[in-house]
Amino acid sequence: MRPKQILLLGLLLLVPVLAFLFLKTFGTNRYALPTYLPDRIDSVRVGEKWQRDTVFHPIANFRLRAQTGRIVTGQELAKNGLYLASFFYTSCPGACPQVNAQLQRVQEKYRHEPRVRLASFTVNPKQDSVVVLERYAEQVGAIAGKWFFLTGDEADIYQLAEKEFRLPRPSGIAPGLVHSQLVFLVDRDQHVRGIYDGTKPRDIERLITEISVLLYMYDHDLPRR
Repeated sequence: MRPKQILLLGLLLLVPVLAFLFLKTFGTNRYALPTYLPDRIDSVRVGEKWQRDTVFHPIANFRLRAQTGRIVTGQELAKNGLYLASFFYTSCPGACPQVNAQLQRVQEKYRHEPRVRLASFTVNPKQDSVVVLERYAEQVGAIAGKWFFLTGDEADIYQLAEKEFRLPRPSGIAPGLVHSQLVFLVDRDQHVRGIYDGTKPRDIERLITEISVLLYMYDHDLPRR
């Protein structure tokens, strides 16, 4: 056998070995979701040393009425899974229809995954009654028990939007109206694990990926990092 042939054979045998070593070294899934909305920095003792640790804001529980007429709570939405939160109003002519079109994709992707729910909060509860929301939910193809359109007391909804999800009040918008094109990923501990522009398909692709990551963490009992 010629030297060139021997060299070529050696390289062919070496490639799988190198590939195995690469995957063994770098192939571990290190994808970790961040946590958003920091509250404060605490000092915690680890062994003989003190370390600084960020405490993140959990979304407070809420009780609002869904398009079906029943009361839905934040604890129910987050229990054993996660939910997506968005803020809209039914007569919104701009970003709201775009966001809901993208959320339809997410609903369809996780149609058979009971741990994934969607919650769209109206910021115009005086107009968006249960009857109006029921009609709107039918128009966007919301699956009962999967995608909730929620209304309630105006003060409670604004508290949720501004104090809990920390949405800024847009300039030029009527007082009290805090709708947004952002979509929030909330985990089972009611922490925000992702914030996305609901009008951008690329952001929604990232959202879908990160939902799957979070479900994988649940399935394998991995700690929040």
